[in-house]
Amino acid sequence: MKDPSVREKNAASLVQEGETPIRDISDTALWAAIYRAGESERSDALFKDDLAQRLAGQRGKQIADALPEATRHSWVIVVRTYLVDRYILEAVRRGVDMVINLAAGLDTRPYRMQLPPTVQWIEVELPRLLAYKEDILKNEKPVCSLERISLDLSHQEARQSLFKELGGKARQAVIVTEGLLVYLTAEDAASLARDLAIPDTFRTWIFDLHLPGLMRILQQRVGSPLEQAGASLKFNAREGPEFFAPYGWPVTSAASMLETATQTRRLPAEWLPAGDTPAATPTRSRRVDGFVCSSTRPE
Repeated sequence: MKDPSVREKNAASLVQEGETPIRDISDTALWAAIYRAGESERSDALFKDDLAQRLAGQRGKQIADALPEATRHSWVIVVRTYLVDRYILEAVRRGVDMVINLAAGLDTRPYRMQLPPTVQWIEVELPRLLAYKEDILKNEKPVCSLERISLDLSHQEARQSLFKELGGKARQAVIVTEGLLVYLTAEDAASLARDLAIPDTFRTWIFDLHLPGLMRILQQRVGSPLEQAGASLKFNAREGPEFFAPYGWPVTSAASMLETATQTRRLPAEWLPAGDTPAATPTRSRRVDGFVCSSTRPE
């Protein structure tokens, strides 16, 4: 056997025997990737992510196997991915020339989506996870211009500097924060929104959020291993999708995750109250739901 490659060394730093199912927030990217891989294998898949299985690796499978309760809620990841895809394509059709994916994780949209080659795609992620991802995908060719930037987004001064730099390079940028906000406090989420509103060229923001009811269910069923890993579920928007309007981001479109899951037949029967039918889910969605939102700032 050859000496360990860079990929094996990076993987070894992410995977250690005897660890808790989720060791740190980087493991949540492996966890999400295994669910995207599962969706991609379906004959009626909502999206095809042929790189997800490779990126998730053995560690992603270990996490999913160790948390069967969480796997029952994989529909949240699947529907979120599907809806974010739709909003990104809509933004690109409107003429966006830069997509900035904050806390990009193991997302592969620059490889799997039909995007114009002129689009600039920027991924921002923690250094260790980014190194792991770069090595696994080193022989893959993205469909558009792709740049990866190592940054801890919790460092406000550093992120403001990056936003200023990227804002100066874009004519019209869309920001994506898929799966990020749920790990922030409300104050941190508001601070990020204010920073994103500073560059004039940051026109559209695509984000997901959970109402308190859905957050309570997720905390009860998957919150403990996340909390042990220092990645607690925190942010829920009692105000709903309009939470970010006071910070310069009025919602122009909000897609219900519960309704979308019902329409696409991804919602497990257990999520329907006794006697409910798919047509009845909008009533429940006012109490227990999540949304994927697109906010475009006025000119």
